[in-house]
Amino acid sequence: MSLRWVGIVLGACALSAGEASFADPAADNAAAAGGLEEIVVTAQRREESAQGVGIAMAVLPGNSLEAKSIANVNDLQNAVPSLQVEPAFGSGQPQFRLRGVGFIDYTSNNASPVGVSIDDAALALPIQTQGLLFDIDRVEVLYGPQGTLYGRNTTGGEINFITNRPTADPHAGVTFEYGSFNQFTGQGFVSGGIADGLTGRLSFATEQGGAWQHNRLNGDSLGNKDKVALRGQLEFDPTQAFNFRLQTYWAQDKSEEIGLHLLDNYPASPPGAATLIPADTDRYVTGWQLNPTFANLIGINPNSKPGLDNENYGVNFSGNIDFGAAKITSITAWNRMIRREYSDWDATQYDDSDEYFRSYLNVISQELRIASVGTGPFSWVGGVFYSDQRLDENFYSDLTDSYGGIALTSYGQNANSFGEFGQVNYRFNDAFKVTLGAREDHETRELKDLTSGFIEPVVPFNTDISHSITSNLPSGKFEVDYTPQAGTLVYESVSRGVKSGGFTAHNTVAAPQADPFEPEKLTAYEVGVKSDVTPTLRIDAAAFYYRYRDQQILGTIYDPVYGLIGRFVNADSRLDGGELELEWHPLPGLSISQYYGFVEGYYTSNLIDNTVQPPVNYNGRPESIPKNTYGGDLSYACRVGDYQLTAESNYSFHDTYSQFFLLGSNAFTIPAYWLANANLSLSPGSGGPWTLTVWGRNIFNRDYDLTRNFFLNTANVAQAGDPAMFGIRFNYKY
Repeated sequence: MSLRWVGIVLGACALSAGEASFADPAADNAAAAGGLEEIVVTAQRREESAQGVGIAMAVLPGNSLEAKSIANVNDLQNAVPSLQVEPAFGSGQPQFRLRGVGFIDYTSNNASPVGVSIDDAALALPIQTQGLLFDIDRVEVLYGPQGTLYGRNTTGGEINFITNRPTADPHAGVTFEYGSFNQFTGQGFVSGGIADGLTGRLSFATEQGGAWQHNRLNGDSLGNKDKVALRGQLEFDPTQAFNFRLQTYWAQDKSEEIGLHLLDNYPASPPGAATLIPADTDRYVTGWQLNPTFANLIGINPNSKPGLDNENYGVNFSGNIDFGAAKITSITAWNRMIRREYSDWDATQYDDSDEYFRSYLNVISQELRIASVGTGPFSWVGGVFYSDQRLDENFYSDLTDSYGGIALTSYGQNANSFGEFGQVNYRFNDAFKVTLGAREDHETRELKDLTSGFIEPVVPFNTDISHSITSNLPSGKFEVDYTPQAGTLVYESVSRGVKSGGFTAHNTVAAPQADPFEPEKLTAYEVGVKSDVTPTLRIDAAAFYYRYRDQQILGTIYDPVYGLIGRFVNADSRLDGGELELEWHPLPGLSISQYYGFVEGYYTSNLIDNTVQPPVNYNGRPESIPKNTYGGDLSYACRVGDYQLTAESNYSFHDTYSQFFLLGSNAFTIPAYWLANANLSLSPGSGGPWTLTVWGRNIFNRDYDLTRNFFLNTANVAQAGDPAMFGIRFNYKY
């Protein structure tokens, strides 16, 4: 797909939107009969309609997350175009990709080009994002570089979670859900006034059960969830000019993991080796077994199942002071995460590649910004952001059956970043607005005492390797908005984002692998249109062209003893594509929404793969990204006596995804798949406090994989997605 072709389509959409808006004499009547709802966002650091913001974005109201089966950030890929979230080897380390911009890594130390924040507090590393989603007001997914308005710079985009705020009037609610495989979830909140000007909110969530896999040897179950989370908020509004909010949170995750299954006979290599376990044909089976020596070294019970023992807690303090002409906002955040995770990456009873992470992460960040107040033609915002990260990680690998020992990789990493950002907007008239933004980032990352080698028996590979990398990189944005008429916005923008460099911290035999890789730079060209074509039909479309410099990708080098070994390298590439979203309310009670995303990319610099003979130059070859994503939602509500009955269904499609570059093979292609969910809800027709829902997820029981990979070349593995599940949910709020 070329940018020129998409631009022509967008232009046609804009023209047709304008004609339709003028040609609709019954607009007010249609709106009264169930028109489109205005979506208010804070994507540009102030409350405004999403249709008036010249940024491609997807917005999910909090009350839609349950219907779309979104329980954590990974599930967003089933409701947002051009978004993929892949669990590394099925572990708690997510790998984000938005419009093809992503980063593939199973260790914890490198940032993602797709930023994630909760109530304006940026999460520094992907492992911090895996908590429960609960008591959420909305989710905003912003495409493209974000940095001129946000504390942390990104190249791929930003996912913002905005929680529900404390209320002055007393409110409370609970949600209970029970489903297949004895899965139970519960959520609740209490909110209200405490004293004059002081309000509070306490919310909680838990998820239990749900195991649907079993050990192929003895039938033991695997996959039960055991998650608990709490969030408390105090908001103090002594006057109209002052506002302060204190948020504390705590989460614990002792869940079992979803196991991997064998794609091929085990062992998969060397050629001619005897088959010990045939390839799995049933996604419900997996395998694991702990070596007692390994269990003793990592300090867990030898009978443990693959799973987590994580804690995540912190404090977020924000304040606003309004001086009339300008408002100062401060956001201070502290987060502490302890990651303890045992995984079996060979999916067998053998001690081939059993893994254990013990990680300790501390992050302190401070954002301070000042913004204009008022509705005049000129507006501005400026700020600074500081972050200090300290990570200590130990990564154990039981390779006894493959290489005769147990390996340990340990290291520390410190990262200090300081950013200055600002953006100005000037509206010349009702039709034209120009936006100009700039940013400068200063960052230092230090890898400390990287040691990798066998500890049982003792055979050191690398000892006390330390590196540092410092970057001072500018970025910015230029945007022109054109509003030909009320309800239609056409925008064009050029923006640049940067992501810091880092280090390969894998268990490795070659010291040069720990050499730093360079920061990546992305220049984005985008054109889009947002139009409320009629009071009941909304069409949004965007097209983009990205030029990547020094894109960070996981390549491989070949060692004659240990085979393929991962190492991050830099390469140039380009990406292009677009998104199309439609929302239509043709009749009272009937709502239809559809989305489509397309992305393709190619490498544009010489990148040599020496893992095959003769070596392959990937210049001009396509990137390993799924091209097409699409999905939608259909909902109809009607009165049945004194009650309201609502039928809702939603679906998503994910295209074929080939990891040939990452793995040097086409054997790890993830086939295309689509999923469908359905909900049938009953509630009082007068808008009463309760709702009873019967739900189904993956209702056609489609087989699909979320990731395919190998850690050692003896076991080619995949993580299957959830099978069909059905259940009942009860909501009560007042």
